[in-house]
Amino acid sequence: MTDAGNLPAWAALLTAFLVLLGAGLALAGAIGTLRFKSFYERIHAPTLGTSWGTAAVALGSIVYFSVLGSRPVLHEILIAVFITFTTPVTLTLLARAALYRDRAEASETVPQRIVLRSQAPEAGRNGRDKGTA
Repeated sequence: MTDAGNLPAWAALLTAFLVLLGAGLALAGAIGTLRFKSFYERIHAPTLGTSWGTAAVALGSIVYFSVLGSRPVLHEILIAVFITFTTPVTLTLLARAALYRDRAEASETVPQRIVLRSQAPEAGRNGRDKGTA
C-alpha cells in the first residue's frame, strides 16, 4: 500500500466511507445475531449484514484500485455477486433444515404448517368458498 499517498482526497474519503459503512453493516449483522433469542429470529440479521456490508466494501475497493490504476477495476463485482447470491440461499437452506428438524421433534417454538388456499378443500380461489361467485 505504498501508493496510497498518491490517492486524491475525494477518492480516499469515498473509499474510507464505503469501507466503514461496510464494516458497520457487518457489525450490525453480528450484533443482531447475538441479540435475538431464537434461531429463527437470528437467521435474518447476518444475511443483510453480509450482503450489504460486502457490497459496500467491494465498492470501496473498486474506487480505490480504479483511481490508483487509472483504469476500471471490476474484479470485486464477482466477489459481491457471489456473496449476494450464496449467503441468502445458504441461510434459507439452514432455516428450512432447522424447521424440518423442529417439526419432526414436535417442538412448540416452531411455527405451525401453513395450508395453502389452493390445497384447502373448502376454499376456492382468492379465499372464497366454492359456492360463491
